[in-house]
Amino acid sequence: MKSAEIREKFIKFFEERGHRVVPSSSLVPDDPTLLLTNAGMVQFKPYFLREIEPPFPRATSVQKCLRTTDIDSVGKTARHNTFFEMLGNFSFGDYYKERAIPWAWELVTSVLEIDADRLWVSIFIEDNEAEAIWAETLGDRASRIVKLGEKDNFWDMGPTGPCGPCSEILYDRGSEYACSESCVPGCDCDRFVELWNLVFMQYNRESDGSLKPLPKRNIDTGMGLERAAAIKQGVKTIFETDVFIPLLDGIADISGVRLNDSESTDVSMKVIADHCRAATFLISDGVIPSNEGRGYILRRLIRRAVRHGRILGIEEPFMHSLSHVVVRIHGDTYRELVTHSELISEVIKAEEERFGQTLEQGLELLREEIEIAKRGGKSQIDGKTAFYLHDTLGFPLELTEEIARDSGMLVDVDGFEKLMEEQKHRARSKREDEAQNREISLFISVFKEKGPTTYEGYEKTSLTASVEALILDGQRVDEVSGNAEVDIILDKTPFYAESGGQVGDTGLITSRRAKVAVFDTFYGAPGVIVHRGKLEGIISTGEVVQAVIDTDRRITISRNHTATHILHRALREILGTHVRQAGSLVAPDRLRFDFTHFKPLSDEEIELIENLANEKVLEDIPVSAFETSKEEAMRSGAIALFGEKYAEKVRVVEIEDFSRELCGGVHVRRTGQIGLIKIVSETGIGAGLRRIEAVTGIAGVERARKFEKIAKETGDLLRCQPEEIPEKVSETLLKIRELERSLERAYARALEESCKDISRSGIKETIGGIRVISGGVSGLDQKKLREAADILVEKEGYGAVVVGSTDGEKAHLVVKLSSFVLDKGLDARELARTGGFILGGGGGGRPDMAVAGGSRIDSIEEALRAIRQAIREKLEG
Repeated sequence: MKSAEIREKFIKFFEERGHRVVPSSSLVPDDPTLLLTNAGMVQFKPYFLREIEPPFPRATSVQKCLRTTDIDSVGKTARHNTFFEMLGNFSFGDYYKERAIPWAWELVTSVLEIDADRLWVSIFIEDNEAEAIWAETLGDRASRIVKLGEKDNFWDMGPTGPCGPCSEILYDRGSEYACSESCVPGCDCDRFVELWNLVFMQYNRESDGSLKPLPKRNIDTGMGLERAAAIKQGVKTIFETDVFIPLLDGIADISGVRLNDSESTDVSMKVIADHCRAATFLISDGVIPSNEGRGYILRRLIRRAVRHGRILGIEEPFMHSLSHVVVRIHGDTYRELVTHSELISEVIKAEEERFGQTLEQGLELLREEIEIAKRGGKSQIDGKTAFYLHDTLGFPLELTEEIARDSGMLVDVDGFEKLMEEQKHRARSKREDEAQNREISLFISVFKEKGPTTYEGYEKTSLTASVEALILDGQRVDEVSGNAEVDIILDKTPFYAESGGQVGDTGLITSRRAKVAVFDTFYGAPGVIVHRGKLEGIISTGEVVQAVIDTDRRITISRNHTATHILHRALREILGTHVRQAGSLVAPDRLRFDFTHFKPLSDEEIELIENLANEKVLEDIPVSAFETSKEEAMRSGAIALFGEKYAEKVRVVEIEDFSRELCGGVHVRRTGQIGLIKIVSETGIGAGLRRIEAVTGIAGVERARKFEKIAKETGDLLRCQPEEIPEKVSETLLKIRELERSLERAYARALEESCKDISRSGIKETIGGIRVISGGVSGLDQKKLREAADILVEKEGYGAVVVGSTDGEKAHLVVKLSSFVLDKGLDARELARTGGFILGGGGGGRPDMAVAGGSRIDSIEEALRAIRQAIREKLEG
């Protein structure tokens, strides 16, 4: 049974039993407590917590998931991987164990037709209810029910929150996979594989650790598709299934190494296959390699795979080509892979090339440090080395640990973390985090009580509203008075809350007794628009107020937002369809647009993009917006923001016959209202990411006026017309270069004369077979003395040169030794310090070249004599 068939059968089974089929959510979750989506229930968490009323009582999904907790086991066991697909069914206070258990058994044995004699069931030791239902379901196989403790069969979200017992369906692969003769279900070896976990969410764990029954009990299940496929396809490991074999074949073609050639190369092939799959899916969901958060996880996966590629003898970038194999395997199910296939390949290749530049250097350094540590009897690599590898050469700490571990060494992680903290200087305190969490909880409570804020800002710039809630200093209050900073939540508002890159509106909220100058508008929780402002007077909940936005500011924001859509389309027209918006800032004074592209834009490309954008402005095209289903919008060609997540109902902004994007922001009604679009900068901001900044309307005119003024003032200085400035500057630069060349020639002649002076007047000796010259010359600073000494050694053939000079206030000495003199035990630093002491100063430098100086300008000759004597004593004893 192919993986696609397992997927289809699972979904169909639950759809026929009244479950809503919900598409997989992004690997980038809405949940701020999670870096990545790691389970099928993540997108349903607000329903389980009753933060949002579930729109349907039952759901089923195939969810993209990624976990790195078992990354060190990938390739070494039959079942561990980082990216996986989780098949799940969910009940939000609807059915419970009485249906979840029989359905699970029916699907596994009757639909997937897995041999019931190979199945075991584990339950929580105290869950008598589940035991009874399983016993009835299994009949004469009830002896295969195993009771396990909290570690194995009790699930929770964390220290507090929803939790409950769980039941696992285990597949017995046979005694040949057992770790010992006493191996039983619950053992962590490869014999008893967890196929499906049924979580019975029936309690809430309080802060004191006690369990309180939930008002509604929920079901959350998860079956790993790859494990189910391994069982159905009769193979020993997940890596032998149809979702991995094409990848492993591709790796074999590139490396010349085949699966089962050796245990170590098998591990490397499996790591590469797994990590390539994970990286491909992460990038398709908008994650870009970086040194923080989920970007760091992506970077770690790619770089770990590259290192294993080196083990297989692959020296050139290769993962990017394997990403196309992942797209072929999964593209029919996850269309975002197909949409972003070119981008995925380019991002991976850029990261491979970046790491390839420093990989060998880092590996050599690490090998040296391991050898030094072992010779010194140490068992760990110091944190300073690990930090250097991470910060300078791009080695994730985990990669350094892995390489060290292969040599029987540890890494000083504490020392590494200390250096990381010292570098950051920006970590927020725990108290601030807690305060932010309290604030979010406060806004969620308002949502539960009052519902969402109605936004009417697309049609209105002012309206009459009612005050639903007031928040002062993190506390919900009924009334605020005086001059205070207050958060106000209204039942409806014309104020746009910051989202989608567009800044929030500002304006006024007024009543009979109060005036609030709103300086920020944002979402405190999903659907809750918060107006933060400075109060004058008294305001109370339930009070009727007038809400008025700053319309002039709104108009400039609208110009910039529509301009981002025009620029997006223009970029795709000029650079190619791989260009995708990856972020933006739409402010009143400027716009910033981040997009996927892999090299700097040329001046010609910027000009073409700017011209196309302004052509569309001059055409005065109508701009409209409408709401539709996400599916219909995508089918119509609307472009979604790279990596963004959308609800089922979306708003589409259309610039007639030119651009169509999913967008919730504010826009002009016709492109002509933008005035003009002027790109002011283009820079790189990360692997495969570029950024342009632009201005529109009056800001564009002001910028043109500013540069016009600069051109006029520059022309006045050069005594020419503004259009003649380039030619005038070119002429001036030519004159400057000729003068510089003349100065260089004069300088060389002067230096040559100085060398001749030293040769004529200096003391020449042969000491211990070494030609030595020492002497003084007037008017040379330390830099020129060094150059003179170089000439005397390299061109005149002296083995040791000691020269001195004064500049009126300070005496200078330079000691220069040829390479063969160093072998005789002379050190320029020691000689310079000898002379420097006499001059009332000090000296230092390299063994072959050192300098000294001091304030005793009359002691130059004495210092030269002392250095000659030191040379004599060293060479002649």
